[in-house]
Amino acid sequence: MEAVNVLQPPSGDGCAECLAAGGWWVHLRRCAACGHVGCCDTSPMQHGTKHFQETGHPVMQSYEPGEDWFWDFRTEEALDGPELAPPHHHPVDQPVPGPAGAVPVDWRSQLN
Repeated sequence: MEAVNVLQPPSGDGCAECLAAGGWWVHLRRCAACGHVGCCDTSPMQHGTKHFQETGHPVMQSYEPGEDWFWDFRTEEALDGPELAPPHHHPVDQPVPGPAGAVPVDWRSQLN
């Protein structure tokens, strides 16, 4: 599968941009090319999609426990893909939404 690097580990346990800015996310997505972990489109900042727009890396994978689906931004379709380098999801004890301590009380009203 093009645009996939099975050897590239994820960039961290959470959305890189949200963590840097003190923000929060709903779910996490991992770039299949470079391992960048960003937040989903339901999250306020949608860093996973912004990563695709800025880099052109078209394929991402869910970074949630129990999920292994891929998404292709070019075709806007889910697809199957190879097993990427571990870890395959954020820590199981990390809350959703997350990270712990950064999620506002009214988080549901801030969803996209």
